[in-house]
Amino acid sequence: MKASETKVEKFLANNETTFAIPVYQRNYDWTRTQCEQLLRDIMQVGQSEESTMHFIGSVVYVHDDVYTTSGLTELTIIDGQQRLTTITLLYIALYRHALSENNRSLSDKIYETYLVNKFAEESEKLKLKPTDNNKIALSYVLTPDKSYIDLPFSRILENFRFFFEKINSKTAPIILKGLQRLVFVEIALDRQKDSPQRIFESLNSTGLELSQADLIRNYILMGLPRVEQEQVFSNFWAPIEESAKNFVTNESRVSDFVRDYLTMKNKEIPNKSQVYEKFKENFPTPNRDKLIEILSEIRTFAKIYSRLLNPDREENSKISRELHYINSLEISVAYPFLMQVYQDYDTDVISDEEFLFVLKLVQSFAWRRFIVGLPTHALNKIFMNLYDRIDKDFYLPSLEKSLMQRTGTQRFPRDVEVIENLKYKDIYNTKPKSRNYFFDKIENFNNSEVVDVSSPLLTIEHIFPQNPDLVWKQALSSDEFNEISDKYLNTIGNLTLSGNNGKLGNKGFIAKRDMNDDGLEQGYAFSRLWLNRALKDLDRWGVAEIQDRIKQISERFLYIWPAPNVVLDDVSDLGEVNIFDAEEPRHKKLEYAVFFGKKIIVRQVARLYVEIFSQLFDLQPEAFQGTRLSERLQISADPAILRSPLKIADGYFIEGNLDNKLKFDRMKAALSELGIEDELSVKFEA
Repeated sequence: MKASETKVEKFLANNETTFAIPVYQRNYDWTRTQCEQLLRDIMQVGQSEESTMHFIGSVVYVHDDVYTTSGLTELTIIDGQQRLTTITLLYIALYRHALSENNRSLSDKIYETYLVNKFAEESEKLKLKPTDNNKIALSYVLTPDKSYIDLPFSRILENFRFFFEKINSKTAPIILKGLQRLVFVEIALDRQKDSPQRIFESLNSTGLELSQADLIRNYILMGLPRVEQEQVFSNFWAPIEESAKNFVTNESRVSDFVRDYLTMKNKEIPNKSQVYEKFKENFPTPNRDKLIEILSEIRTFAKIYSRLLNPDREENSKISRELHYINSLEISVAYPFLMQVYQDYDTDVISDEEFLFVLKLVQSFAWRRFIVGLPTHALNKIFMNLYDRIDKDFYLPSLEKSLMQRTGTQRFPRDVEVIENLKYKDIYNTKPKSRNYFFDKIENFNNSEVVDVSSPLLTIEHIFPQNPDLVWKQALSSDEFNEISDKYLNTIGNLTLSGNNGKLGNKGFIAKRDMNDDGLEQGYAFSRLWLNRALKDLDRWGVAEIQDRIKQISERFLYIWPAPNVVLDDVSDLGEVNIFDAEEPRHKKLEYAVFFGKKIIVRQVARLYVEIFSQLFDLQPEAFQGTRLSERLQISADPAILRSPLKIADGYFIEGNLDNKLKFDRMKAALSELGIEDELSVKFEA
């Protein structure tokens, strides 16, 4: 590796040299904000009377002894492409300005010194050789007589326009002088002696922060020869990037996809900032054949992931509809599980009807848990391991059984619990997506004419209003009025859908029911919605009517979001359970435990006790040093005050003279205090 301080203009003025941006580099992404900052810096140093230099970071390249057909030396830029491309755009803007001013000597100098290799073949003239998606835009801005009005959006075009607008007869000389004073660290690598990937990782660039997906792409492609890079990129990585994209927002979700893929493979959820490191752990520098095998599988799952993100890409309309519902629930934590089930559907392991059943079952599980108020973070670990519990010979029954066997915060809420919670659940103030999901499913159950509840023409209507007119106080006793206000106002019993919410407003019930101003049939009596059907025959709206309506909707709820009807085995067959739901551990041995998603092979409760507190102390030491919790748990830096001290950290001990039940109780107390009750599960020996 050779590193030296180099002027930017000298680097770009290299004769018979091209600066190639490899396919594994991310797209050119500098925004106007970065361009404005760079231009300010350049003009500031250009206006300075002192002969100062301005440092702009580093440019790292690999010289592979690669030459173009014209005999040009090709340098592969592995870091610094954003700055190099932006400075090239600035030179192009200066070149175009000089042409517009008929300053032929300046335009020729810029063109032939910084932008092209004068004597190269036409197809290889450009010194900067960007990736294919930027090549057309760069060619257009360099050619004065070409129109780029009809070209798709490109940062190349946008940033060129910005620079061109800022250049005039006054600013051009300042910018040229500033460019002469730009310096960077030029780092030349020898692939035979240096590790481009390792050096790339260690660089602290001043450009845009690389995403986890960027780092993974570089890791996969950087070690391959140029020809293989382009083949692997076009055949595998480009389709992966195209698939793992939200087509509504045009947002890349590659990092999220790889995280879900690794979760699916390892049964361990990587931290969002550690996806790249986990990917390297799983696939340490594979050879080409192994790399193709890995990327083939990732590409397959990326295509599945694309349909999860973009349900309209699924050809089966029924499946597409259920995928839309899954997205409305915002339970992307189910993706590692659903990707595997989706693959079974694609490969005919299960039928479309079975796949639909799974999608509806996932919704029932998630939505019932929402109604009951169970924590959403428990879903991560549930879905992470769920596919492994499926018996392929009894696909759906084994899946239902696995979900119904779960207890505690991981449980599948039963009918009685759900209906009791539904009575008083504040539906109105839930997230709009969740609220629309609920009304969509309720209204459109068994409805061949689907109602678009997300339409702006339909809004949520309080039957008993949020700000009721005086007529409501006259129609109801004070006790009934207050009970509705306090208990039922925002519950499903008092909510409906209406296209005339503004008209109905705070009026009394009869007025709302029969409203027909100007023959426009605004009242409930004229509505074709299921939710309003029963309102037509009522003459008042009070507590009894709300309770009856809750009962009607609850019956419909149980049809839409059913719980599996399965016979469960004895508790001894349930497998791992959350420690809060486990049986008393007296006279029992463990098979293993799972803490923060990692399996701990341990037989004795005493050993688990030490292991858990050692990890908790390492995780949050301040919680156990001189606190009430440490007193309660008998954690001390002085082992002499304990009857049976067990070391949990350097200089810290915990009381060990306890039976297994008390050890469980103290572990649960610590988990509750730290708010991580769902992180420890145990499995007893059979």
